[in-house]
Amino acid sequence: MLRSLYSGISGLRAHQTMLDVTGNNIANVNTTAFKASATQFQDTLSQLTQGASGPGAQTGGTNPAQVGLGVQVAGISTNFTQGSSQSTGKAGDMLISGDGFFVTQQGGETVYSRAGTFDFDSAGRLVTPSGAIVQGWGAVNGVVNEGGAVGNLTLPVNAVIPGAATSKVGVTGTLPSDAGPGTQVLRDVKVYDASGAARTLSLTFTKDPAGSGWEVSGVDGGAAVKTSLVFTKESVTSGGTLVIGDLAAGGVTVDLTGLKGMAGISAVKASPDGSAPGALESYSFGKDGTLVGLFSNGEQKALGRIALATFTNPGGLEKTGSNGYRATFNSGTAELGAPGSTGLGSLTGGALEMSNVDLSQEFTNLIVAQRGFQANARIITTSDEVLQELTNLKR
Repeated sequence: MLRSLYSGISGLRAHQTMLDVTGNNIANVNTTAFKASATQFQDTLSQLTQGASGPGAQTGGTNPAQVGLGVQVAGISTNFTQGSSQSTGKAGDMLISGDGFFVTQQGGETVYSRAGTFDFDSAGRLVTPSGAIVQGWGAVNGVVNEGGAVGNLTLPVNAVIPGAATSKVGVTGTLPSDAGPGTQVLRDVKVYDASGAARTLSLTFTKDPAGSGWEVSGVDGGAAVKTSLVFTKESVTSGGTLVIGDLAAGGVTVDLTGLKGMAGISAVKASPDGSAPGALESYSFGKDGTLVGLFSNGEQKALGRIALATFTNPGGLEKTGSNGYRATFNSGTAELGAPGSTGLGSLTGGALEMSNVDLSQEFTNLIVAQRGFQANARIITTSDEVLQELTNLKR
């Protein structure tokens, strides 16, 4: 039989594969974080009809004569270039800006993904739409240990943080150095006891009769405690430097060393430590993948961190469906790290990575594949006509 007949058949098969790959790319044009694939062709074995010969004294060398036996698919590669960003405003959606894959566990198998469409299930675990559990590091007392083993990233839905007693109040700002004797500046500061119950610490700044300094009194559920402030005589622009003063009232130390004296300016600010008890109200993700809990007392606390994986050869990953990939012998082993660390991209919350399918390129590939298919079909029909002529020799 004619070799061209089988060459045409191999061409039909190869271009059909190209059509399949191109059609799959177009079908996934709106799939979150989908990575387009491309088909590469290579020729098959060639039949040697005449070997090469070296040059002689009286004759030149001849080249080999070979007839190709068709085409075959050399491989289907995945394009891992970054897709465009799509803002969603949803707290559980995340986009990887740069290299890296989310790490998930489902049915005991580790699956990697670029799609950051996550939600928390009824058990508080961060999961994908297909039910795979996102992996990361948990936090202990707000501290994340990235050196430990990864596990299910969980949001403690009933989490509370206990109240903390106020031990220190830092007072900063300025007192008006040109104020008249008896001028008062009042500040009420909310402080907390060991159980987190709030009470009010009242601070009163009174210009002394001599006009050379300030007398500070603090009332915290008992008798007033007083101290004096004296500022050195410096220029108004540089501010006065505090010479005397800390105040202890009701077990709370009031640090007055941050105060200055400036003419015409009264801006005293008190910053206490301690807090009331708080219950978890909402959450957010940082660029480094940290899951931050927002509590009713205004506190923010790290609850965990998402882990990302990188591979020596991402092209060696095997697609598993549901936007997932599994490691293979040629992809190399996964190297885990926190988002934003060396070799890994950062995370953007409230956004998703779109498909990187280029429709103009894919429609061009459709035309190329279609014309290639037609040309190879013509090879078969032409070969058939030649065979028909051969059989017509015998009538």
